[in-house]
Amino acid sequence: MLFSASSRRLPLFRLALASVWLLAGSTALATTPDAAQRAAFKQAYAAAQQGGDGWQALAKNLHDYPLYPYLLAAALQHDIEQADRTRVEAYLAQYPDWIPASDLRRAFLQELARRQDWSGFLAMYQPGLGDALSCDALQAHLASGAKLDFQRDLAALWTRASLPSACDPVLTAAHDQGLLTDERLWTRIDRAADASQAGTVASLAEWLPTRDRTTALQLALALRDPAAALADALHWPDGTRQRVAVTEALTRLARRDSNGADTVWRQLKPRFHLNEAQRTKIQQTLALFHATDFDDGALARLIALPAAAQTDSTREWRVRVALAAQNWDAVLEGIQAMPASQQQDGEWQYFLARALAATGHPAESQQQFASQASQPTFYGFLAADQLGQPYAICPLTPADDAQREQQLLAMPGLLRAFELYAVDLPKLARREWTHALRGSDTATQRVAADMANRRGWYDRAVFTLSSGDALRFYALRFPLASQDGLVPQAEQAGIEPSWAYGILRAESAWMSDARSGADARGLMQLLPGTAALVAKRNGLDWAGGDSLYDPATNIALGTRYLAQMAARFNGSPWLASAAYNAGPNKVDQWLAARGTLPTDLFVASIPYKETREYVARVMAFSVIYDWRLNGDSVVPLSTRMDAIGKPYTLPNDSTLRRAVSCPAVGPVVSTAP
Repeated sequence: MLFSASSRRLPLFRLALASVWLLAGSTALATTPDAAQRAAFKQAYAAAQQGGDGWQALAKNLHDYPLYPYLLAAALQHDIEQADRTRVEAYLAQYPDWIPASDLRRAFLQELARRQDWSGFLAMYQPGLGDALSCDALQAHLASGAKLDFQRDLAALWTRASLPSACDPVLTAAHDQGLLTDERLWTRIDRAADASQAGTVASLAEWLPTRDRTTALQLALALRDPAAALADALHWPDGTRQRVAVTEALTRLARRDSNGADTVWRQLKPRFHLNEAQRTKIQQTLALFHATDFDDGALARLIALPAAAQTDSTREWRVRVALAAQNWDAVLEGIQAMPASQQQDGEWQYFLARALAATGHPAESQQQFASQASQPTFYGFLAADQLGQPYAICPLTPADDAQREQQLLAMPGLLRAFELYAVDLPKLARREWTHALRGSDTATQRVAADMANRRGWYDRAVFTLSSGDALRFYALRFPLASQDGLVPQAEQAGIEPSWAYGILRAESAWMSDARSGADARGLMQLLPGTAALVAKRNGLDWAGGDSLYDPATNIALGTRYLAQMAARFNGSPWLASAAYNAGPNKVDQWLAARGTLPTDLFVASIPYKETREYVARVMAFSVIYDWRLNGDSVVPLSTRMDAIGKPYTLPNDSTLRRAVSCPAVGPVVSTAP
C-alpha cells in the first residue's frame, strides 16, 4: 500500500516526502522526450495504477518528464481509501489546473463521503463537480444539523429527470421536512416521464397519496412495458394523466408492432377523451411506423395526415415509401410537399432528378443532376455517374503557419496531450487537448490538428476539420496510415483497401481506443466474440478483447470479417457495409422484402436511419480513399453498387475508372452527418 500504518504515525516524514514528490516533475518540457523515457513512463504508470511504491523505482529518472505528475496522481488514486488530506491537498496545491488534480479531488471527495468525513468533505468541496457530489455536500450540511431550503438546495437538482443514488438520502430528508409537496412531485414526475425515466417516476410515486401513486405507477408502466400498460388501460379511469400514459404507451408500441398498436388504438379511442395534440401524436406515430414497415396503405396514410401531424420524418417517409414502390409521381409530389429547407438535402435533390427523369422531364433532370454532381458526397457521386462526368473533389492543403505552431508548442497542456498520445494514453490525451484548446480560434485549431496528424494522431483532424472549407483538407481528414498495414491486410483478405479504409473511417474516425456501448472495440469496431471467431477461422493469433485496441491486430481481423460479410452477399461492398452495421440477418430480411429494387432505391428504403446513413457514408468514403490511394481516377460508385444478386468483381487494370477533377470550388457538403 502507498500509505503504511507506520507512515500514518509519521506526519512530518509524510509531509517531507510529499514535498519531494510535488517539486519533482514541475520542470517545463525543454526537449522532446526520447523512447527510453517513454518506455520507462509506461512501466511506471502501469505500476502506479496497481498501487504501492514500486513505481517510484521505475520513475527514478523521470522527475523532469512532463507527465511525471500523472504518476503521482495514479498512485494516489489507486490508494485513495488510505489517502489523507495532507497528501491530496499538497498535490492539488502544486498542480491546481491539471486534469489529474481535478480527477483526484473528485475521487477523494467521493472517498470522504464514503467515510462520512463531512467536515473534511466541506473543506475540500468545490461547486460544479456534478450532481452526486452536490448531493454529498448537502448530506454534509445535514450532518451538521442544517435544514434544507428547497429553492436554495434542491431547485436545480429538481429539474433533472434522473439523479444518482448519492441524492437519495437528501431527497428523503427533503421529504421528511415536508419540502416535497404533491405539486413538486408531479412536476418532476412529468419531467421524468418526458425523458422516459420510468425508474424516477416509480420512485417518486411512493411519496404520493395512494390514488395519485396508482396513477404515477400507471405512467411508469407505460414507459417500461407499453403492451402491458395498454392491456391494463381497458380498466383505467379516463383521467388526465391516464391519457398521457395511454398516449405514451401507444406511441412506444407502434415502434415495434404498428398493427398491434392499431388494434389497441381502436379499442381505447372511445374510452379516453384525448386532446387534439395527443390524438395527433398517435396518428402521426402509427402512420410513420406503418411506413417503416412498408405496409400496404402506408403511403395513403402518410398523405392523409393532417397538417398538424406532418413532421420532417413523416414527409421523408412519404418519399421513401413512394421510392420503394417506384411510384415516381408520388415521389415528386412528396418532395414538393417538403419545406424548402428539407428539399435542399442532397438525398432529395438526387431523387428529385431521378423522379424528373422517370416522369418524362429529361432536361430538368439533367440540370438537377448537374447541380448535385458538384458535391463530393454519396448522392453527388451518384449524380455524376448519371451524367458520366468526373467527380468533383477539390482538395486544400493547410497553409504553413510557423508562428502559430511555435505558440502552440509553448502551451504545456497541448504538449502534454501530444505526449500522452505518444505513450498510448489517447483518452487522457484527448482530455488535455480539449482543455488546452478550449476557446481557441478556428485557425489555431486547424494548425493543432495538422500538428497532431504529423504525429500519427489522426482522429484530431477528423473531429476538428468538420465544417466549411475545412472539409476540403482531405489528406488530413482521410489519412492513409500505412504503418497500420491496412492495404496489405485488405489485399490478403481479398477486399478493396479503399472500402476497408471507408469502413474504418466511418466506424471509429481513427480513434484506436474507440469502444461502443455494445463493446465493439478499436479502429474497425469489432466485438471480442466476433473477433475470436474470425481469428480462429483465419488462423490468426488471438490475445483477447484488449488486443483489439492494437491497430495492426484490429485491422487484420477487421479486414477478414469484412471479407466474410462480402462473401455472404456476392462480394457486394455496399450490402456488406449494411450487414457490418445492422447485422447480416437484417439485411437478408430487407433483401427478401425489397431485393428487386435498384441499388439507390434499396439504400433509400433501409428502415434504419443509422444504417442508411452508414452505407452512404462508407461508400462515399470509399471513393475518396480510392482517390487518395490511386490519384486522379477512381472506380465509379455505381460500379461498386452493382445490382442486387449480381456477383461483384474486384477492380483490376481493365476496370473503367472515373476521372476526378476540381472544375469549380463551391460550398462543400459534409460526407457524414
